[in-house]
Amino acid sequence: MGDVDLVFVIAGAGALLSAALPDLIHRLPVSLPLVFLFGGMGLYVMPLELPAPDPVAHRVQVEHLTELCLITSLMGAGLALNRPFGRRAWSSTGRLLIVVLPLTTLVVAGTAYALLGWPPAAALLLGAALAPTDPVLASDLRVGEPTDAEHDDDEVRFGLTSEAGLNDGLAFPLVYAAIALAAAGGAWSGDWLGEWLTIDVIYKGVAGVGVGLLAGWALGRLFFADRPSLRLAERNEGFVAIAATLLAYGLAEVVGGYGFIAVFVTACAIRAAERSHGYHGVLHGFIEQIERLMTAWLLLLVGGYVATGGLGHLSWQGAAAGLLLLLVWRPLIGWLALHRCPAGPRERRVMAFFGVRGIAALFYLAYALGQADFGVDPRSLWAVAVFTVLASVCLHGLTATPVLSWLDHLRHRHTRSAAR
Repeated sequence: MGDVDLVFVIAGAGALLSAALPDLIHRLPVSLPLVFLFGGMGLYVMPLELPAPDPVAHRVQVEHLTELCLITSLMGAGLALNRPFGRRAWSSTGRLLIVVLPLTTLVVAGTAYALLGWPPAAALLLGAALAPTDPVLASDLRVGEPTDAEHDDDEVRFGLTSEAGLNDGLAFPLVYAAIALAAAGGAWSGDWLGEWLTIDVIYKGVAGVGVGLLAGWALGRLFFADRPSLRLAERNEGFVAIAATLLAYGLAEVVGGYGFIAVFVTACAIRAAERSHGYHGVLHGFIEQIERLMTAWLLLLVGGYVATGGLGHLSWQGAAAGLLLLLVWRPLIGWLALHRCPAGPRERRVMAFFGVRGIAALFYLAYALGQADFGVDPRSLWAVAVFTVLASVCLHGLTATPVLSWLDHLRHRHTRSAAR
């Protein structure tokens, strides 16, 4: 059997398992990403003629595969949110985005600079790549299917879903800062800082939001049009969610905006067009299936990268930087930032702890390494990032189900006590 034939077999088996496994393991303290990650390791230690999963040699392919997986996940996250936008309703999200994201970036960058001795640009890149939570691997922590109730989402799932939906796009200015710093030879100067602030922070962000609102409004009018011949919602075509994803992302990138932000905002705007319509469930169900399929394939490759020696360039300092992020920096910064937010003390601790790292980190690293030389062996950057993702998948994958089940139990018990 040739290489291509074997790849087809594995891809088909992965697709089948991605459909069958969720119902089999949903009560177990094991996540689907964890299964596929270790499945990829198992495949690549077997004497099979599989293509080498090398992110340095295949940087462009990694960039675009992770990019496609991310935008699919962002559309699914936006469509699932039941809660309308509002300052108080989204206050937890705002704190996670405005406080936790930049502070985590700076703290991780400082850790990399101090422990690893990396140049400032490389340290900042690592911080920017690892700071955002991941909308793909955090599926066990996200809100469920769209419902008619606007406030049906509990604070933990809503906060983590909305944070993951927006912080991928908001992390891009930090990645661009690392790229500009590397291009300037590590020198902080007003020459590039002014352009970074006006273009990469303000213009690209505003353009992404603007395109998302416009695309969401137009698609919402089309999906729920008054004329039956135009009302796509009546046809129950789930693949239209892919069309909305690609249109929003492509339009935002064409005008120089952040496509990640545009996709999530588009999904939220579509949801707001006719919030209680059952078509949202159709769109979300289809996009969730595509996301699960792509996640399975990507994690098989990540597992293969680990099994074939990808962590050979990982030093103890790099491992320490990743573990500090997961066990100290994110929980501490998140807990402090969420003080006096609408969530209760237990919810705040859970939201602070579950800062899942995953596909987003791999995308940002692949993208940035194609833009500038950061003065560090790319394989060392990849080793730290992949180790952090691996540790996050294990840590958060094993704890998500029991922790959320415990919170749900406490919430239901409180509801029953209040009803008496």
